[in-house]
Amino acid sequence: MREITYADALREAMSEEMRKDERIILLGEDVGVYGGAFGVSRGMFEEFGPGRVLDTPISELAITGCAVGAAMTGLLPIIEIMFSDFITLAMEQLINQGAKNRFQFGGQGSVPLVLRAPGGSGTGAAEQHSQSPEAWVSNIPGLKVVIPSTPYDAKGLLKASIYDPNPVVFLEQKLLYRTKGPVPEPGEDYTIPLGKAAVKRNGKDLSIITYGRMVPRCLKAAEELAGTKGYDVEVVDIRTLVPLDKEALFASVKKTGRCLIVYEAPQTGGYGAEIAGVIADSDAFFYLDAPIRRLGGLDVPIPYNLHLEAQVVPTEEKIRAAIESLL
Repeated sequence: MREITYADALREAMSEEMRKDERIILLGEDVGVYGGAFGVSRGMFEEFGPGRVLDTPISELAITGCAVGAAMTGLLPIIEIMFSDFITLAMEQLINQGAKNRFQFGGQGSVPLVLRAPGGSGTGAAEQHSQSPEAWVSNIPGLKVVIPSTPYDAKGLLKASIYDPNPVVFLEQKLLYRTKGPVPEPGEDYTIPLGKAAVKRNGKDLSIITYGRMVPRCLKAAEELAGTKGYDVEVVDIRTLVPLDKEALFASVKKTGRCLIVYEAPQTGGYGAEIAGVIADSDAFFYLDAPIRRLGGLDVPIPYNLHLEAQVVPTEEKIRAAIESLL
C-alpha cells in the first residue's frame, strides 16, 4: 500500500467526496488560493472554484454561522478554523445553534457540518495557537468529536464525518500533518465509522488508552519497554471522543488489569478524566490490579520556549516512567 502524509489524506478525503457530491463546500480563512494555513486544501480552489472553496473574512463566528445555516438548508459544509484555539470565537454558533438545532426542532432538521481545526503544541506557536480544546467541545450534547492519529484514520474518519447528520468537530494535531502512513489508492474507497476505537498494539500487561499524536509516542514507549523490560503493553486509540467506544476500553482493561490514560491537554478537567470515570463506573473496575493512572499535560499555558514547550506534554520518557510505575 502506498504511503502519504496525514495532510494529503485529509485533502484526498475532501476532494474525492466533493467530486461525487456537489452539496459539499469548504469554507475558511486562506483555504482557497493560499491552500490553507498548513497546506491541507492546496489545489482544491483550482479544481472546484470559488463557488465551492470559499475564502472567508477573518471571523470564526461568521464562518461557523454561515456553515450552520448552509447545513440547515441542505448543503454539507466543511469549515477550517485556522487554529483550534480560535474555536473560542465560534462557540456561540457551534454550541448554541449547531449543536442544539436537531433537539430544538424535534428532529425535523439536521446540521451536517464538519469543523476542522489544527490543534496541539510542538511548533513554537505559543500559548494562543497551541491548545488542545477537545474537552471543551466533548462536554456539549449534540456535537461529535474526532481526533485521528494516522493518515489512514484521518481519511476514513473525515469521509464518515462529512455525511454524519450531526455537527462534527474534527481536530487535527499539527505535528501529525507531515507524518506518513499507508492509505489505500484513491479508487479503493473506504470509511471508518465514528465511535469505533482501534487497538494499535496488542498486549497483556497494561492498557494505554490514548488518542491523537500521543498514539505514536505511546507505541514507541511500549516497543522500547518490550525490548528492555519484556513488558507487553496494549495501546488503544479511541479515535472518536464522542461517541466513545466504551466496550473496546472495557475489553482491554479486563484483559490487562492495568490502565494508563495519556493525553496532551492539561490534566485537570481533561478528557482523560472522562475515560477514567467510564472505566470506574463499569464492571471493568473489578478487573483492575492497580489504580487507573492519568498522564496529561501540565496545567500551564503552552510556553513559547521550545525546551519548555516540549516538557509541558507527555514525553516518551514520562510515558515509560508511568508504565514502569504501574507495573
